[in-house]
Amino acid sequence: MRVLLLGGGGREHALALGLAGDPSVEQLIAAPGNPGIASLASLRDVDPCDPAAVTALAVASGADLVVIGPEAPLVAGVADAVRAKGIAVFGPSAEAARLEGSKAFAKDVMTAAGVPTARAYACTDAAGTGRALDEFGAPYVVKNDGLAAGKGVVVTDDRAAALRHAEECGRVVVEEYLAGPEVSLFVVTDGEAAVPLLPAQDFKRIGDGDTGPNTGGMGAYAPLPWTPPGLVDEVMRDVVHPTLAELARRGTPFAGLLYVGLAITADGPRVIEFNARFGDPETQVVLALLETPLAGLLHAAATGTLAGHPPLRWRDGAAVTVVVAAEGYPAAPRTGDVITGAQGPGIIHSGTRRAADGALLSAGGRVLCATATGADLPAARAAAYALVAGVELAGSQHRTDIASAAVEGRVTIPA
Repeated sequence: MRVLLLGGGGREHALALGLAGDPSVEQLIAAPGNPGIASLASLRDVDPCDPAAVTALAVASGADLVVIGPEAPLVAGVADAVRAKGIAVFGPSAEAARLEGSKAFAKDVMTAAGVPTARAYACTDAAGTGRALDEFGAPYVVKNDGLAAGKGVVVTDDRAAALRHAEECGRVVVEEYLAGPEVSLFVVTDGEAAVPLLPAQDFKRIGDGDTGPNTGGMGAYAPLPWTPPGLVDEVMRDVVHPTLAELARRGTPFAGLLYVGLAITADGPRVIEFNARFGDPETQVVLALLETPLAGLLHAAATGTLAGHPPLRWRDGAAVTVVVAAEGYPAAPRTGDVITGAQGPGIIHSGTRRAADGALLSAGGRVLCATATGADLPAARAAAYALVAGVELAGSQHRTDIASAAVEGRVTIPA
């Protein structure tokens, strides 16, 4: 199988590791890729958000499967263009990707499908936003209605800050706050059949103890020892299948990766958000534990044959990833700094580039992910932080408490 992978971040490096490890993959091409992916795939300098350019590359390379990593190409209609050429694509249509591209659309689908979620209002002006904030009270939750690379959400006790964020975004969704630990559940689907992966938890805020502004994610771990029994079955029954059925009813079936972001509240799981692609950095830990060949699984979803795919196999133990971010992230990340100690297994590249002399340089806010597995969560956590200790990047920052609450039994679900 010849596979074309679109994207160039940490999620795509994790996907490349999984795809390259599948014996059925004879050739892996990535566009644009990154220095970490370069050791696994042939790189092409093609804009992943350009439907015509991606389609031309898929045709020229004889791709049997195109895997779309980021959300922006999905919303831009890249999957539609490639499918029109008769090539299998893992990723939803532009219309179905509105589940991520528009928070208001996602809420409308959830309401129609009876999915348990937070009450919310779509707001386009300060007066409407103010009324919604006052109705729900603090903590205030304000979400950019459109794509924001995982950083369009503000959760704050400061009403003025919530209003400022809404003004900067233009169109927002204001929601009631959902109290409880968060869970990310990835579901591979061909529009009808749906297969859940291992639940994971990520850490959105920049600082230890969930302090500071939201980021694209500072670390993750899996599995989750504290989740209620039957959680995945409940979410599949009450969230995933009703959502897929509603989208199919609307004539826009969703095939690809449905990311369900959940809060485990006193009343049970509630949907915080849907995404239309693998999450970053949760992908790094979930795929590290997946024993089933990845390309075959994604190809089954892309070709409508997922119902006949064998049950997934998982490795024993746990996985932890810790993000190493640039100085100034998330507000104003500094780039162009030399990185050392980033070679070897477990280091996943998120925002890096090669200088003309071959030096590895920082090229984004989240620069690297130190990812490790272990016999249990404490062992995986220790191994991940050992990898972090070997990386040198001037002014870099990372959280020191990834998975610590789970290891210490401090994750609690509201009663």
